Amino acid sequence: MESLFDSARFLYNNALEQRILYWNQWRKSINYYDQANELKEIRDFDEGIAQLNFSASQSILRRLDKAFQAFFRRVKTGNSKPGFPRFKGRDRFHSITFPVYGDGIRIKNGKLYIQNVGMIRIKLHRNLEGKTKTVTIKRQGEHFYAAFSCDDVTPRLLPPRSDEVGIDVGIKSFAAMSNGEIIDNPKYLKQSEEKLKELHRKHSAKRTRKTKKNLSRLHAKVGNQRANFLHELSRNIVNRFGFIFVENLKSKKMVTGNYKVLNKYINDAAWSLFFNLLSYKAEEAGRLLIKVNPKGTTQSCAKCGGIVPKDLSVRIHDCFCGFKTSRDHNAALNILRAGQVLCSMQEAVCFS
Repeated sequence: MESLFDSARFLYNNALEQRILYWNQWRKSINYYDQANELKEIRDFDEGIAQLNFSASQSILRRLDKAFQAFFRRVKTGNSKPGFPRFKGRDRFHSITFPVYGDGIRIKNGKLYIQNVGMIRIKLHRNLEGKTKTVTIKRQGEHFYAAFSCDDVTPRLLPPRSDEVGIDVGIKSFAAMSNGEIIDNPKYLKQSEEKLKELHRKHSAKRTRKTKKNLSRLHAKVGNQRANFLHELSRNIVNRFGFIFVENLKSKKMVTGNYKVLNKYINDAAWSLFFNLLSYKAEEAGRLLIKVNPKGTTQSCAKCGGIVPKDLSVRIHDCFCGFKTSRDHNAALNILRAGQVLCSMQEAVCFS
């Protein structure tokens, strides 16, 4: 498996080097089709690349082509840091996609067959459903994972519910719900922060495989804890509510220009992942998830609609109309109302 990933990375880096060489010497820009047409010839004299499945090799070239397309798009829009595609070191190349199930990869007798690797024992955590389209092999730390993309899967619809909820996400509390529930933020990164700092110091002082492995393990543990928490929370919400309203937040923009510590906890909260999990679980269950404009949800009073200015340090909403509650609960009520308005106007943008 390691050899397979090395060959895939070698193909990616050489394709990138070829593009740079063509531009530097002849001012010629080549694309995916130019490089794909040479793939058969390259496989004839390079044994490593020949070990790769042909379709998987094409997928690697498409990945590079997408990286260049994104780079040119950022240049065109005037981005000051367009981010030219980079060569991939071993720590920066973690996946191989087989675009066609059955072509170089398949489940056979309870094991995973991979072309030129052989039969691999796997822990299949659930049976494949529908028509399997693609398979992506991912390397994470010391482990390998296979992600199967399936089409025509029968939806697992839940019994209809008319319950509605507005959800305001935050950092101090992970989420406040319009029904008054508060979801505590576990802050898994903060729990492991001191140990992470210690491992980073050791790895900086002496870069060894052992310190790198320990660091990778701890980062993986934090990521798994976070993902497990968000999976359980999103499942609980989808099971209980038929209409779910959240803010249409742009997490990447929110971490621009903030304090480094604030950005760290925004990233640790993983709001985008939470919304993505809510989205696909709601679609599968037949629920409706609607994202509303976040403008004014914190400053507006949920009872009278008046503006009550408050900065991040003010945690209580206290309006001149007499309505007093936590700022997060007030925001959740505003999100609920905005979602209800969108539904009544039948102009909701649904992300279920």
